[in-house]
Amino acid sequence: MNTSTNAPFHLRGNYAPVFDEVTTDQLEVRGSIPVELDGRYFRNGANPITGESAHWFLGDGMIHGVRLREGRADWYRNRWVKTPFHENPTKPVIDLENLDFSSENSKANTHVVSHAGRILCLEEGHVPWEISDELETVGPHSFDGRLDGSFTAHPKICPLTGEMLAFGYGFLPPTYLTFLRVSATGELVQQKAIDIPAPVMMHDFNITANRVIFMDLPVVFDLDLAMTGSMPFSFQRDNGARLGVMDRDRNDANVQWLDIDPCYVFHPVNSYDVDDHVIIDVARYPSMWETGSGSFNTKAELWRWDIDTVAGKVTETQLDDRPIEFGRIADNRVGLDYQYGYAVSLDLANTETSDSQSGTIVKYDLAADRSSIWDLGEGRDPGEFVFVGRPGTDVEDDGWLLGYVYDRAEDRSSLAIFDASQPGEAPIAEVLLPQRVPFGFHGSWIWD
Repeated sequence: MNTSTNAPFHLRGNYAPVFDEVTTDQLEVRGSIPVELDGRYFRNGANPITGESAHWFLGDGMIHGVRLREGRADWYRNRWVKTPFHENPTKPVIDLENLDFSSENSKANTHVVSHAGRILCLEEGHVPWEISDELETVGPHSFDGRLDGSFTAHPKICPLTGEMLAFGYGFLPPTYLTFLRVSATGELVQQKAIDIPAPVMMHDFNITANRVIFMDLPVVFDLDLAMTGSMPFSFQRDNGARLGVMDRDRNDANVQWLDIDPCYVFHPVNSYDVDDHVIIDVARYPSMWETGSGSFNTKAELWRWDIDTVAGKVTETQLDDRPIEFGRIADNRVGLDYQYGYAVSLDLANTETSDSQSGTIVKYDLAADRSSIWDLGEGRDPGEFVFVGRPGTDVEDDGWLLGYVYDRAEDRSSLAIFDASQPGEAPIAEVLLPQRVPFGFHGSWIWD
């Protein structure tokens, strides 16, 4: 582990990469794993092969996975996603000198999702990369050659239709944004160009049962930064900020654009329709990278946008003042009215002075306007936690929260499992892993 205080935060402490690909079926379990959990928890993150990267977001993708079955932890393994950077680690992500904009040049480091029988590793600038259920790389997935461009790291799988809705953003005119629709059986069936004025970093978006909502926010592609090999975006307040609402089921649908206060959002929590209104709950930063893209200089807090599509205005309301990130909900409530959301109370603005990611797990009861927490204890640092619903239940919070926790004293990680209906209680099970899992990004539970 890199302990140098001169290294950037993403290369020291538990942000620093690990270099061994491990496979083990010898796992100690504390507590009892629910027998209903039959599947795999996979989580993606940036883990630079060389040990160096210019930004936290630019490391090579590595998946850490645990297989659970019949109350046992069958195995843990971690693997790099073997993209072109695995064989050529010094290859530029954006090769302006050789004009190499191949859609396969992905770091595949941000998310991992399962859809239509494929497990896809995602990074928003390129096509997905497919892996097997044992984490071995299959290769780039371009939907039978139909996609030659970017694909978001945050697609939404609609619980009503089973289709996967997505988008891609780009740096070159005339098309900076494209809406994508993938059928429930995995075919890319729609690509629709959306007109926006500048090449913004659109990390995530929102869906409801009837609509798609894009976030055109003022983190804009910066050619000067791209030439230095750094994260090629900066906050350009004059770009403005607006939300674009589009009917998701009409090929000829226009986008209704509505102005909001300048801000940035990496991750919404959820969104849903209420008649002519669209409600969106987000982790909102007042700005991002105004002083350079190397650090996080502000914190995100929970806000609600209430879009009145008839009046053409947005009401913006702060719901909580604690710092949060990595909001998740039950998969069967994506795009629908919901009661419970989960997040990590985490202030990324502290990363410049600390190599830890201490925080609590927050459960929001949006219907009752209250919240509760799980405090993991001193020296135990959580990453994103995903909600896994109990099979057959119709109670929204009947299930479990799964995520990796780093123990600073032991310098190792565990997969922690909490009863989602019992905030404040200790984990019902922990799977102790043979190594630490560096702080990363997003993961999924994949049922067998």
